Amino acid sequence: MVYNKLLSKLSQNLLEDLDDDKYYDITIDVGNNPYTQIFCARMVIFSIFAEKVCLPIKKNDETLVHIKLPNILPKIFQAILRYSYDRILSLDEYDTSDIIKILIMASEFSLQELTNHLQTYLIEHEAN
Repeated sequence: MVYNKLLSKLSQNLLEDLDDDKYYDITIDVGNNPYTQIFCARMVIFSIFAEKVCLPIKKNDETLVHIKLPNILPKIFQAILRYSYDRILSLDEYDTSDIIKILIMASEFSLQELTNHLQTYLIEHEAN
């Protein structure tokens, strides 16, 4: 019980860091014009799945890393990034098409737990 409370608090703290522009050491430029968005994140969190697919990570200076992901929609990347911080993804705000796009990206990033969850969700709720 105490373990779950600590884990929940840690997830909440990490999510607050994601929402605070002060705490980041990587920027991720996502999408193609005119649908682009720059996300700020912590390398230690992002690298958990970025290394699995050998994303090109280049240092611009001593403290900030910048990468580009032009083939991903910002809305889809945001879902994956938030999940990487708190391991929660509310599927109520996404339509079936978006969930499939998130599933494809989760699979590409080797996020097996999320991939399994999304597959199960689609089978149980969107079988048609």
